[in-house]
This record gives sequence, structure tokens and C-alpha cells, in this order.
Amino acid sequence: MTPVALPSAAERRRSAERGSGRPGPRGTAGPPRRRATPRTGLPSWPVAGLLAGFPVWWLLGLGELVWPLAAVVMLAYLGSHRHVRVPRGFGVYLLLLVWIVASGTQVDTAGRMVGFVYRLTLYVAAAVLFVYVYNARRHLGQRYLLGLFTVFFAWVVLGGYLGLAFPTATIRTPLAMVLPDGVLSNELAHQMAVRRLTQYNPDAWNVIDPRPSAPFLYTNNWGNAYSLLVPLVGLYLREVRGTRRFWPVAALLPVSLVPAFLTLNRGMFVGLGFVLVLVAARFALGGRVRALGGIVALAVMAAVVVQLLPVTDRLENRLESSGTNESRLTVYTETIRQTLGSPLLGFGAPRPAEGVSIEVPALGTQGQVWMVLFSHGFVGLALFLGWLVWLVARSWRRRDVEGVVMSAVLAAVLVEAFFYGLLGPGLGIAMLVGGLALRPPERHPDLTSPHGAAPPVPDPDARRAPSIFLRSPR
Repeated sequence: MTPVALPSAAERRRSAERGSGRPGPRGTAGPPRRRATPRTGLPSWPVAGLLAGFPVWWLLGLGELVWPLAAVVMLAYLGSHRHVRVPRGFGVYLLLLVWIVASGTQVDTAGRMVGFVYRLTLYVAAAVLFVYVYNARRHLGQRYLLGLFTVFFAWVVLGGYLGLAFPTATIRTPLAMVLPDGVLSNELAHQMAVRRLTQYNPDAWNVIDPRPSAPFLYTNNWGNAYSLLVPLVGLYLREVRGTRRFWPVAALLPVSLVPAFLTLNRGMFVGLGFVLVLVAARFALGGRVRALGGIVALAVMAAVVVQLLPVTDRLENRLESSGTNESRLTVYTETIRQTLGSPLLGFGAPRPAEGVSIEVPALGTQGQVWMVLFSHGFVGLALFLGWLVWLVARSWRRRDVEGVVMSAVLAAVLVEAFFYGLLGPGLGIAMLVGGLALRPPERHPDLTSPHGAAPPVPDPDARRAPSIFLRSPR
């Protein structure tokens, strides 16, 4: 019988030290280190709270402030996240932010400085939204984010119907109860704190039918958001086909056409038509017959609704009575002429028109392009348009259905920037779509997952983010 060798005293001591976690003697292996628990990635709830919870913020009076507020939360998560990446070309937008800050030296009054700071926060918030979605691939999968866009779209449609049902209703929000009277005397602050459901003035000399605006301040915001969200809802339908969600979402599209057409929003028609034509052309060239059939069906449905609703008569009445075409053209020409007086930095903020024979809105309004030009000069405009063109060009590389539609949405943002103000919902939606579109297409998405997440695909064009988005070393 072979004797069993017992451990020596030194071996027993080393074994006890390893079990207790104390370091062993020199030359021996210490206790095994515990592996750090891997991070779970950027959470989805900040984006979900922003989009799905938008009616709550609107009723609180924070509908226009929720974009920078949500961006603060996202920035906190980005600051504690390891390896934040941005796509090559993001520096163009960072240069735009630097130029906007420099143009603040041209602001001439305290009131305009308040507006300048507010708009700057919206620009910065848009950058954070883009970076967050671009990096939050684990919990913000394509299907999940498209679902959030669909919920947001449902709130927009509900707001439109509320405006049609209660055109003169006003809602005094909690924000109105805490703001001092001096702040409430400001027109923008008053509109944010005391909500209206429509743009409607029954006391005007020429009364125009109510035009829905809820859950935004202006009807143009409603039309801009609607034109960008409809294609995204179509993508979500493709993601949930064969599930119980398909038919309720499918019914939402024709239902939404009633408030959409009654907004009499010409820019919305232009944007939607542009997206439909662009997507249809790319589908036709790519031989995607079934997808092209869906576009044709949507166009036919819209044509039927136009015939059933008094859209044509109301639109003709608005064109005859509003005079917006003449005033817009005057604003555009005067904006270009007066920007020549400060071509590099602009004037920092919109200002009333001077020396104009007719009454027109302030210069630097009536479109994001004109606001950027007047407020931040020709260099600022070049950077802003360069960023949008770069977004379209980068997303255009994708050949999948989702990539084709999202690139068309971004192209519509570029077109609508000439007649819509984008700050707030328009630019927010654009940057969320841009962050999603520039991510590599997902491989084998898990349709049973609540987030629709898929294994991440490395992006060869991604670069480490600027230090503002990086985790500080410990």
C-alpha cells in the first residue's frame, strides 16, 4: 500500500492565506483577483422617457426644455461609460458648436442673450442625443428605438385630434405657477407655460380655421415632426409584422392623416412627398418590388383622404388670405442682405427687420437655414449644412431597407431646414435617426427581445470620442 504524502506546514500556511484573501509570501501566487463585473452598456430609459413620456413633459410646461434635460442625463451616463465612440466627421458638428459660442459675442441685449443660451443648449443637446444613440447599441436596438418613435408619433397624432376637438382650449401648466410674472411676460415663456392646442386666433380680421399644434408650440413643429416620423413608423411596421402590434400600428397611419391634412402645412407635404419619391426611386433601382408596393399603397391612401376632407378649399383660402409667401420671400432676401454686415459671426440671434416696406417677422426666422445664417454668419451656415450633408452621405451607403428609409428622412431634414425651424423636436429626431442610421446594420436581430438588440458590429469609421464624452481616469 502506497503511503499518502501529507502537506507540509509551509504548504498548509500558503493554502490558508489563499483562502483568506491575504497575500502569500514573496515568490508565491497571491489570491485570485475577482473579475470586475462587466458594464451593461448605456441604458435605454433616458431616450424612452424623452419620447414615450413626452406628453408628461408637455403638460408640465417642459416640452421645449426636456431635450436639454434628457441630454444632461445621457451625458452623465456617457461620462461613466467606457470607450465612447463617434463616427468620423462628427468634428464638423463640434466646430459648429464652437462657432455658435463665438457668435454669442455679437448679441446686443440681455433678452436676446437669454434666447441665445436657450438655443445653444438645444444644439448641444442634439449632439449628446446623437452620440448616445450611436453608442447605446446593447439596449437601444433598432426595433426598440423605432418603437419609441412610433409611440412618439401616436402622441403627436393624439395632440392633433385634441386640437381639432378643442381649438380654443388652454392649459395652465405647473411651470406657469412657479415662474415670476416678469418671466411670464416674455412671449416664448408664456407660450411654454400656458399651453394651447392649436394656432388659432378667432379675433383676427381674417379668421383661418384652427391648425393643430399640440404637443408642440407651433403648427410647423407639428408638421415637421409628422413628416419625419411617418417613414419611421413604416419601418417599425416592417419590424413587427406577424405580431399583435402590427395591426394597431397599421391603423394609426390612416387615422393620422385627418389632423395632418387639416394642419394645411405645405412644408409637411413637401417633406413627405420628398421622402416618398426618394425611397420609391431607390427601391425601384434596387428591385425591391414589395417595398415599392407599400409606398404606392400609402400614396393612394393619402390621395383618398384628400378627396374626403376639405383640404383643398382650406388650403386655397389660406394661400389667398395669409400672404405668407410674400413675407417669407422678403425675410429671406433681407436676411441675406443684412448678414453681409456681419458675414463671419452673424448677429448671434434673430432681430427685427429694419427699413422694410411691409410688416414681416424678425430676421433669422422662418427656417433653420435663415436662423443659422443670420445668427452665426456664412461660416456657421456652411458648418450646419455640411453636417446635414455629411449625415445624408454617410447613411446613403446603406443598402438595406432601414438604411434607405433613414437616409431619406435625413435628406428631408436637409430640405425642410430651408422653411422649418428645427430646434427642438425636428433636430432631436434628426440626430436620433442619424445616430441609428450611422451604426452598422444589425446582424440577425433577436425579434423576441424587448429591445430588438443584436450582436454589435464594429464600425471601421468609428473614432474615440472627444474627452467631454470620455470617462475620467481613476
